[in-house]
Amino acid sequence: MPKPPNKALLALTTTAVLATGCAAMNSGDDGADVKLSFANSYTDNHPHTRCGIKAVADTVNGQDLGVTVETFANSQLGNDDTRFTSVRSGDLDMDVQGSSALAGAYAPIGVLDMAYVFDGPDHLFAFFDGQQGTKLKDDFGKATGTRVLGVWYFGMRHFSANKAIRKPDDLKGLRMRFPDSKIYLENAKAVGATPTAVAFEELYLALQRKTIDGQENPIPTIAEKSLDEVQTHVSLTGHQTGSQLIVINEESWKKLSSEQQQALQKAVTDTRAANRKCIEEDEAKILAEWKSKGEPTIVDDVDTKAFTDKAGKYFAENLEGEQAELYKAIRSAAP
Repeated sequence: MPKPPNKALLALTTTAVLATGCAAMNSGDDGADVKLSFANSYTDNHPHTRCGIKAVADTVNGQDLGVTVETFANSQLGNDDTRFTSVRSGDLDMDVQGSSALAGAYAPIGVLDMAYVFDGPDHLFAFFDGQQGTKLKDDFGKATGTRVLGVWYFGMRHFSANKAIRKPDDLKGLRMRFPDSKIYLENAKAVGATPTAVAFEELYLALQRKTIDGQENPIPTIAEKSLDEVQTHVSLTGHQTGSQLIVINEESWKKLSSEQQQALQKAVTDTRAANRKCIEEDEAKILAEWKSKGEPTIVDDVDTKAFTDKAGKYFAENLEGEQAELYKAIRSAAP
């Protein structure tokens, strides 16, 4: 594994790239086009780049409306925490963020990333487009000085390990890597897992050296990071309906004309379906390849009801206030 970069140098480099990229985004009063920076943390080949931010940019930029969207993939403008801070300050215009990361600024929105709160993307979209979803977006905007333009599907998250995981008891004794955020660590407890903190960049090596026993991610991420090389089983638990929110700085939004706002909003909204198709096509292709090779073993006879019931009981006993109310509302609207 390559030697990690010097942290001080990395911080200076990120700051320089962010300053350079965002300085180019701001238009003056000389009649020049409005330029918007749009960032994410995914590689150029990831669906949220090629079927996400680039698709939005291509749609908007092709309309000759006096606004240009410039994309910065693969964490060029910083990691998730850095980028959302930049959106709030106005140094970055638009970003793609998971609700668990955004929960640090407004806790109720983290419910969207809780285990088994949604029964798949249709349930997610129905909530997001409904009255309660609209209120959540409005409240989040007021609390953060940003605006949520849309939600994109990220894929169902599944467990991988060197054994099958069909029921919660199968997680006993396994050191499972979860992202180091409050929501994800609560998800681990909710499904009966023992979470272990490992940096995402070190995940492959940790699995290879068996310092951890397993992890959880969407299928495209497992394949992109070659985790199937160091895990014998992928269990289709679907314990989280992964989603990403598209956020824009409110002042950046207000700089746009009504026509420009409508075009940007429509591009983000219309991209949702094609983005989901990209995600699901990637999942199907990868699973077919794995099944054809015979490795890793695909475990598709998971007792999802046992997992769902366990998670529901945990959250019913541990959530409070707005998070508890929102969780109940989402679950009550399950199809």
